[in-house]
Amino acid sequence: MTLRSWDPEALSAWLNEYAPFKGAGVRITHIAKTADELHVEMPLTPGNTNVVGTHFGGSLYSMVDPHLMLLLMGLLGPEYIIWDKEASINFHRPGIGVVRAKICITEEELEEIRAATATGDKHFPKWRLAILDEDGELVATVAKTLYVRRKHEGSNRPIRQPDL
Repeated sequence: MTLRSWDPEALSAWLNEYAPFKGAGVRITHIAKTADELHVEMPLTPGNTNVVGTHFGGSLYSMVDPHLMLLLMGLLGPEYIIWDKEASINFHRPGIGVVRAKICITEEELEEIRAATATGDKHFPKWRLAILDEDGELVATVAKTLYVRRKHEGSNRPIRQPDL
């Protein structure tokens, strides 16, 4: 799937059939038509349970992995190069039952990115994402850094891995 134009229904359907998500039980439950918000959830299943009977840490991370990048691609459009650069996860409590995350990009964050990249400079925006259990308790926090750069004027070069 390529993200040439923003179609939240098609993106949601594709992500929900994406093998790594499907195997872990990760489900996209909402993508905003405005491309600024995405909701994701994951029930505890035999496919994502660790040896002590709670959510496997890799599955917890996977539920928030590409979404900021995808939302920014929808918000900024094809004039920008966007990549995941760095991530870390901090576990606060064992995850059991259904865990959820809401991923949002605010207008202020978007304006900051546009301003920082207006002259073609690289920008590394950071987010902190919360993964919550059914009671709204914090299970894990994921820190994400993205690479964002505006493409050079008139450039139609294929996207390549940037110098991070």
